[in-house]
Amino acid sequence: MKLIEALKAEKRLLERIADLNKKVSEHSAYLDFETPRYEDQTSQVKKWMDSIRDTLQETERLRLAIQQTNILTLVMIELEGKLLQKSIASWIYRRRVLAKIEGQSWANLTDRGLQEARIRESTGKDRDIKIVRCYDPAEKDLKLRALQEEPGLIDSALEVVNASTDLME
Repeated sequence: MKLIEALKAEKRLLERIADLNKKVSEHSAYLDFETPRYEDQTSQVKKWMDSIRDTLQETERLRLAIQQTNILTLVMIELEGKLLQKSIASWIYRRRVLAKIEGQSWANLTDRGLQEARIRESTGKDRDIKIVRCYDPAEKDLKLRALQEEPGLIDSALEVVNASTDLME
């Protein structure tokens, strides 16, 4: 089974559990004057609960195999002209969390709303007030642009890997 197939199977299993939970919720009790929907409704509810338990076990098995595959499979991606090799799990974490934090860090490099000006000092001399930046604005722009492109590059690479990598079980 390919990794993408396992991910889809996990999604289907979770949908099945949601459907079974809805049935359990709707049919786990009825008033004594109502006609039960099923011939032996108590047994039916028990079957649904057993099915939920079994499906949860399969979901867990599948999720662990996916995680194992994600940790052990290395993927090479080119970012900013450099080839980087990380596990699928690392790329996923980079994509979801770390790239956003890094982008925010670069975006925090600002002039703080300061403005350059010319003022007259108490001595009567004119003085030019300049902003001293503790960063390179050109480097900031390049990094922000690269970080905006990064999620798409990671997604593209992982789509290929997910379709071609066998699940490790």
